[in-house]
Amino acid sequence: MTTSIPASTLHLPPGDWSTVLDCLCDHFATIPRAQWLDRIARGRVLDADGAPITAHTPYRAGMPVRYFREVADEPAIPGEVRIVFADEHLLVADKPPFLPVTPAGAYVTQTLLARLVAATGHADLVPLHRIDRLTRGLVMLSIRPDTRDAYQALFRERRIGKVYEALAPPLPDVTFPLVRRSRIERGEPFFRMREAAGEPNSETRIAVIERGDALWRYRLQPVTGRKHQLRVQMAGLGAAIANDPLYPELQPEGPDDPARPLMLLARELVFDDPLSGEPRRFCSRLSLGEGGP
Repeated sequence: MTTSIPASTLHLPPGDWSTVLDCLCDHFATIPRAQWLDRIARGRVLDADGAPITAHTPYRAGMPVRYFREVADEPAIPGEVRIVFADEHLLVADKPPFLPVTPAGAYVTQTLLARLVAATGHADLVPLHRIDRLTRGLVMLSIRPDTRDAYQALFRERRIGKVYEALAPPLPDVTFPLVRRSRIERGEPFFRMREAAGEPNSETRIAVIERGDALWRYRLQPVTGRKHQLRVQMAGLGAAIANDPLYPELQPEGPDDPARPLMLLARELVFDDPLSGEPRRFCSRLSLGEGGP
């Protein structure tokens, strides 16, 4: 039976452990030995062939070990995942705000990947790119390992067009369209980014789609893919994306508020299919609005 929670893989590091269990306990120091024993007893730790290991499986440096992450009291995330397109190679889905693309931190089952594996039965699904947990919209995933690299190359070689929409305050004194080039570096705390002096390493084309009284609708086309690039650059222009808890100022930590999602949408993906040469254009079916998707 296909699990909806993809396994993580650890290649055992060099060391002098006697068993795989001993290595896991030292490598993941915050997870108690009793918890690893419980996972092993339930068949949640596997070798490279998918066979369950035991508490006495001998350690071998470099040995691939597959394990399933588990988080107690994982928060439920509302919102529907919608499949926009699927063929034998690709799956394109609309992700609601607040849902992570892949397991991380407190999220294991509540991820786009887990939901899609459960819905489709495709255990080999792999995201070809990422969007922030707070961002809604299109994510493209690979179904088949044998054609995966051809599609990953689209992102590596910048042969795919990405279009976002955002709601943010007006910038009446700025001439649009414009190209924002800046240097984005890690900021404080560690999960925030910042624009800094120096050689630009990020580029975004920005235009205005609609001018409202309180908020304008912007069209954002990132040429590069730095972490939080659109959010940082819009804040740097003086028009932070509506409901952004990180930019321009870090807001007090608290639970997600479904009534105040980040007003950023991954609207379009445009490229020539690397297998068929066919032009592809996928559009999100979600929308931006003050009340949510």
